Amino acid sequence: MRNEREMMELLLDWTKNDPRVRLVTLEGSRANRHIPRDAFQDYDISYFVTDMASFKESDGWLDRFGRRLMMQKPEDMELFPAELGNWFSYLLLFEDGNKLDLTLIPVEETEDYFAGSDGLVEVLLDKDGRAPDDWRPDDRSYWIQPPTARSFDDCCNEFWMSSTYVVKGLARREWLFAIDHLNEVARPNLLRMMAWQIGGERGYTFSVGKNYKLIDRYLEPKDWEALLSTYAEQDSDSLRRSLRTCYALFRQFSQAVAARFGYPYPDYDEAITGYTDRIFSRHHCK
Repeated sequence: MRNEREMMELLLDWTKNDPRVRLVTLEGSRANRHIPRDAFQDYDISYFVTDMASFKESDGWLDRFGRRLMMQKPEDMELFPAELGNWFSYLLLFEDGNKLDLTLIPVEETEDYFAGSDGLVEVLLDKDGRAPDDWRPDDRSYWIQPPTARSFDDCCNEFWMSSTYVVKGLARREWLFAIDHLNEVARPNLLRMMAWQIGGERGYTFSVGKNYKLIDRYLEPKDWEALLSTYAEQDSDSLRRSLRTCYALFRQFSQAVAARFGYPYPDYDEAITGYTDRIFSRHHCK
């Protein structure tokens, strides 16, 4: 497997002599000094170019990066509508395991790119001085933010309301419906509440990572184990237990956040816990 130095040389060296490429940036986790390096990190690269059409007319120029196992061009797909406007991207998985997410951006959109950036951008090549002079990669936009009273209440409201769909799915024996609402709405709000409490304990000066992937570093072992147990959804019994554990964890962390900030603890918990008990009893769910 090619190492980071080899990949960066491969991605950068040829652009120095190609007049169409005026600026090259690195984004994402490899631009974040707080994220440990590993072989599974993508190379998120953007080329700011003067002639988009010359690149898009053939994929042959991509061969310089290595033998591809698979390629996706999101802006050239019918089922999934394009979202990048004038930009064009290539998602490349190579036979050696390296992954490259490469985006072509019209050079005249450079200013808009930096203005809309999440901050995790490292300038690798700038032939014309187009990047801001004082630009440095910064992950502040991903730091945990303290909740306002309104956002705290909104999170509680969304968690408990979305939980009723899980309850309904269980009562109807519609397992996929229940699982989707637990995974896509309820648990993300549990994770959000956990992150707020972690920030309150340790300071709001760091991130717990994309998809909360680093949250285990900051949770008590018993809470981490309880959280992991909520992903057991292989049958109705385990799904009900997962929902109940989510209730207990959300109650624990939301009460702690409410106490820390002096926010009212809403009555959604009592209302929906009672509702859940009644529905499960009526439909013979334990």
